[in-house]
Formats: sequence, C-alpha cells, structure tokens
Amino acid sequence: MIRKQLLILIFFFGLLAVSKSQDYTNGIGLRGGLPYGITVKHFLSDKNAVEGILSTRWGGFRITALYEIHEPTKQYPGLKWFYGVGAHAGFWDSRSPFVNDPDSQAILGIDGILGLEYTFDEIPLNLGIDWIPSFNLIGHSGWGNWLIGISARYVF
Repeated sequence: MIRKQLLILIFFFGLLAVSKSQDYTNGIGLRGGLPYGITVKHFLSDKNAVEGILSTRWGGFRITALYEIHEPTKQYPGLKWFYGVGAHAGFWDSRSPFVNDPDSQAILGIDGILGLEYTFDEIPLNLGIDWIPSFNLIGHSGWGNWLIGISARYVF
C-alpha cells in the first residue's frame, strides 16, 4: 500500500516538472483517500476559493464546506499551496467504529485544510493532495478524522 502511494506521488511530481500550468475558475472531480468522494471547487478571486466535498465512509456520508486561500509557489508556475477552514455534517452507519450509541450517528464539526495542487496547461486537469484535520462538535464529539486525500478535477 505504501509503495503504491509513493509511486503515485513520484508520478505526480514528475508531471509537475514537464508541464505548464493554467488558472481555473471551477473544478469538479473525484477525491481518493479517506474518505473518498466528489469534490467541487470555485474560485471567488485569484487567491480565494470555496470547496465542497461529498464523501462516504462506513455506510454513511459527510458533506464538507471549506474556504481556502491559495498561494503560488515562486519556483513552479501552476503549483499552489493552500490553507483554510470550514465545517462538516454527516451520518454514520452502525458499522462505524466511532458509533457506540444508535442515537449519536449524526455529526457536525469544524475543519481545517492544508494542501498542494497543480493545474496543467495543456489539458483541463487539476491534481491536488491535502490534509483535513476535523473536530466534531455534535455526535461523536472530539477529534474526528485526520483526512488525507488526492483529488483529480476537470477544470473550466
């Protein structure tokens, strides 16, 4: 499993070295990792974006809304790092290891995000990797998951 992830990262950064980049306004795609799902991103300005993630895990779902600030790297055009905050809400099935009480399957909480993304110039594709630490306020309260994901988005 670790080898596969390492090969994906090497491939990802290899593509960075040979590609040019473009900016985009909207993107929609798939998010792999824990949890996996669908991601939609919209830029409000050159640096500010909102992202929505609909993900599934343990027979339930989670909706996450994030406000992000994107900063370009000085060395590689198209490569940006970003950070932000947001919130999530969702439901877990009884298969979740976090659900001990059938009445506490709903969750509501806050999130942070830290990531890196690259947008290709030749094709309408954006690839990103991010880390989303979350804290549940309602339901299974306390630290939620430390979500790590890789996203691929069609950009327009």
